[in-house]
This record gives sequence, structure tokens and C-alpha cells, in this order.
Amino acid sequence: MPSVCFYFQVHQPYRLRHYSFFDIGHNHMYEDDEANKSIMLKVADKCYLPMNSLLLKLINQHKGNFRVSFSLSGVFIEQMVQYAPEVLKSFQELVDTGCVEILAETYAHSVSFLFSPREWMEQIALHDELVKTYFHVRPTAFRNTELIYNNDIAQMAEQMGYQAILTEGADQVINWRSPNFVYQPGNCRRIRLLLKNYRLSDDIAFRFSNQGWEEYPLTAEKYVSWLHSLNGQGETINLFMDYETFGEHQWASTGIFEFMEALPGLVLANPDFTFATPSQVAANCSPMARLDIPNFISWADAERDLSAWRGNDLQDDALGAVAALEEDVKKTEDPDLLRTWRRFTTSDHFYYMCTKFFSDGDVHKYFSPYETPYDAYIFYMNALADLELSVRHKLEEKKKVRRPKAKKSDAERAAAAFSPEVTTPRYEGAATPISGN
Repeated sequence: MPSVCFYFQVHQPYRLRHYSFFDIGHNHMYEDDEANKSIMLKVADKCYLPMNSLLLKLINQHKGNFRVSFSLSGVFIEQMVQYAPEVLKSFQELVDTGCVEILAETYAHSVSFLFSPREWMEQIALHDELVKTYFHVRPTAFRNTELIYNNDIAQMAEQMGYQAILTEGADQVINWRSPNFVYQPGNCRRIRLLLKNYRLSDDIAFRFSNQGWEEYPLTAEKYVSWLHSLNGQGETINLFMDYETFGEHQWASTGIFEFMEALPGLVLANPDFTFATPSQVAANCSPMARLDIPNFISWADAERDLSAWRGNDLQDDALGAVAALEEDVKKTEDPDLLRTWRRFTTSDHFYYMCTKFFSDGDVHKYFSPYETPYDAYIFYMNALADLELSVRHKLEEKKKVRRPKAKKSDAERAAAAFSPEVTTPRYEGAATPISGN
């Protein structure tokens, strides 16, 4: 009995303002609050609120047989609380149905695993606590930032107790295998590996409104016929995509909401098909085989590797700079500095620095708030330089507070006890002491 597993990534970064060299040492406000708020409210109006309302309607309409999952980055949850509490409430209503799973991830949608597995684990733990605070659930499935994955990430996720981990069904790693089965990471014993069916996922996320596509227009009936044709050829059809697909990337005028409204009923019309969340898939399906993935993969760009975030010297330099600050920022024991530094590890900052051309370059440019990748690098490095100054200043303050007063010697204490205090009078306006004859 095949299941359809929907997973939606929901994330908004804290974008940096145009932070100039002359701001360093003078202005500690790094983020573009106006842009962050306006984008959050715009996407809430176009995507989050109408799509959450539709999903709630579909869950109730199909009496719990329709299920989906989300990963909500920690910085996205923060911005919901800060700018759009009605969006937070709508996600909470979805989770309360029991038909929506929230996945674990890094708090800041971070690339920290690339330079500090310890920091990576700390951010995951913080994210778990945030999810528990606002949604009263504890995540049992994990997806790393942008589906970045290799054997080591799977092994650490298993050690942290997660039952399932998600990644891209990249051709270079699955070869002849199908993404429609559950796999076992090559170096793990318990955790289950779910692979994105990128062709079927991208039909919705990228090609839905492409009038040059041979399958345009994509109707729900046509799409569900493709899903049903896989009966007997797999156990799970993993449809992973950005949540902003609905209403933001694919505008309402494309018919994307009507497509999604019709889809669950058409899928469930075949009694062999169900909907399931990642943890349910992991619990109900045995691994087809072990899958060894020693090199990093992701769901980004045509290469589906790390080149979206570390494909040029700008990105490598920025990653090295933020990594080098970790030890000192944690020594400050200052929660504000640590929170700020963690936002500098958000993957989007490095994504904006990408210098690819052609179709991938167009995608990077679409998401970037800056004119060029070089602007993104300069503003990032300037702001990080100021943060480093703040960290150094804080460490110096801590040294002064903790530095013990020098102890007087026995001779000094004896001299102080037996010698009268002598003071030299100073007269107002005098540059030097005046003494009489």
C-alpha cells in the first residue's frame, strides 16, 4: 500500500541590511528589520494563511486521512512571534489535529555542520525545545538544512534519537535505485532514510506554471494518475518542497490552490493509497537496502551538492570567518551575542554569495535581497567584523572583572602600618604641586 508523504520546508531568514565599512565599530544593528517584517507579512498573506486554512479544511474533510509534515526553522518561528502571531496560531491549529508532523532541524537553518558538529547539535537541541514550547510536541524525524546529508549526519542524527532522516533522491547516489522505498543509511542501525522524489516534487514546485513545459497545464487528475501508476513500484512517494511554492513561487492565479484542494480526494479514491508523515513511513516500512553516501548531497541546484553555499572563494572566506568566531563568542557567555552569531550561520547568507550563471543563477538572484553576490559578501563581512569587535570587547570586560587584585608583600604591609599618610596639597588652577620652603 503506497503512501504519499508531503514535507514542506518553511523558513524566512533574518536578512542583513546594507552594512557599510563605516558602520563597523559604531552601529551594532545588522539586520534589515523593515525588509524582514514586510516579507514575512507579504508571504503570510499570499501563502501561509491561505494554505494553512486549506490544509486544515482538507484534514477535516478527509477525517484525518490526509497528512502532511513541516520543518519550521527556529528563526521562522521567531519571526512569526515577532511579526505574524496569526500565522503561528494557524500552524498550531494544524498540529493540534494530530495529522501534521513537525520535523527537527537546526535552529538558525544553519550550515554549522560544515565547520562545527558540536554547534550543529546545540542548534538542533534548541530547535527541539522551541518546537516543544510552541507546539507541545517533540520531533522524532530530522531533516538537515536544505536536505544537506551524508553518512556522518545520519549517524549523528541516529545517536540523537531520531527515527527518520530526509534527503534528496539525487541520481548520483541512488543510481538505478528508486526513491520510492525506505533505505538504511550505510553506517546506521536504526534510523530510516527517506529520499525525495525530485521529479514529481519539482513538477509542482518549479514546473507547475511553466507554459513551455510539455505537460502544461498540470491538473490534479493528471498528476494523481502519475502517482497511481507507481502502485507496486514502491512504498512511499516523498514529495518534498518549499512551502512558499503555494501562493508565493506559484501565484494563486496559476491555480495552485485549486490543484492542491483536489489532490487528496483523488489520491484517496484509490484504496491502495494513503497519506503518511515521515515518522509513520519510518515505522511502517522496512529498509529496502543500505545506502552509502559518504559525500555531501543536498536538494539545491542542478548539482545537488554543496556548491550553492561553498562553491566560490567568497563563500569559503565567509564560512571560515564565522567559524573562527565560534569559540570566542561562546566564551563571552553572552546570550545576545551568541544568538546574533548563530544568525550569521544561516545558510541564506552564503546562498546569496553564489556566483553561478544560467538557470541556477537566476534562482539565487530571485531569492537574494542584494544587487550582486559581491554586495552580499561585503555587507556580511562588514557586519561580522563589527560583531567580532563586540565579542573582543566583551572578553576584555570579563578579564577585568575576573582579574584578582595584586596582593601586597609583607614589607609593604608593614610599611603602610607604621608610616603616616603623607599627602601633597594641590591648589585649584595649579598645574603642579606647590610646596613651601
